[in-house]
Amino acid sequence: MSYQHLNTYERGCIETLYKLGYSNRKIALELGRHHSTIDRELTRNDAKTKYHAPKAYEAYTIRRKNSKPKGKYSNEIAVVIKEKLTATWSPEQIANTTLKGKVSFKTIYNWLYQNRLHKIDLSVLRQKGKRKNPVEKRGKFAIGTPISQRPKEVKSRETFGHWELDTMVSSRGKSKGCFATFVERKSRLYTALKILDRTAESMEKAIIQLVETLPFNAFKTATTDRGKEFACFQSIQDKLGITLYFADPYSSWQRGSNENSNGLLREFYPKKTDLARVNEHELIKNLFLINSRPRKCLGWKSPIQVFLHEVAHLD
Repeated sequence: MSYQHLNTYERGCIETLYKLGYSNRKIALELGRHHSTIDRELTRNDAKTKYHAPKAYEAYTIRRKNSKPKGKYSNEIAVVIKEKLTATWSPEQIANTTLKGKVSFKTIYNWLYQNRLHKIDLSVLRQKGKRKNPVEKRGKFAIGTPISQRPKEVKSRETFGHWELDTMVSSRGKSKGCFATFVERKSRLYTALKILDRTAESMEKAIIQLVETLPFNAFKTATTDRGKEFACFQSIQDKLGITLYFADPYSSWQRGSNENSNGLLREFYPKKTDLARVNEHELIKNLFLINSRPRKCLGWKSPIQVFLHEVAHLD
């Protein structure tokens, strides 16, 4: 049974009947209300001497306003959200780590849309627009070990040290400078190295540089597409003992981690950016931001945390 609050008409009747000397029970009978409702109304409004309907209604509206839940919003929570959004975290990453159990990611989105987070607008969200399927124009080669021969434990991400490789280029005609990008499949750790151009020679130098930087046995295999920059695969296998597996044509999902990570880096360096002009320290900073974000697929740990744990347990 739902309770209906007294309206202005009923309060006016209470005032009139009370002045006429009606008892609380008789007033309740006339209004079709329970006598306890009338008792509470008169007691709340200190009606020992007189009852004034307009003042009673004003007091009622104040009580109703104060009785509503204040919600989960607080200045402290808003500060945390602002800090993490500025650090390029998504609302879902914030809600499942730093503010776990306090607010949901839907609540954070609602606060953004309602402008409740002061000096924070929708521009802090990492936009993901529709993408067109890329058209391969750089040339390919048909030799090399196909992905069908890649061990099952690599595909299932059970073991550490298996990487996906790709390149990110500057705008066509603007510069030959580009990034060689790498992502470790189990930890999702992502890194990028500036290279002069998209040639096999430049890519080979980048791969050797990364392998020499990493701890021993932290780079066991690589999965790439058949772009001509990976024509250096035989040299890499001979010099480093690393097998390169080649994804099937038009199957970017077979290197999904790298494709996704490149998209994250593109948020900092949109297309038409001259990658040759990118500052090295700025690149490292942005890679750190990407690798510091907690990931749902990692149980809300960050790629850096998982990577360091795996490195500590290398044979």
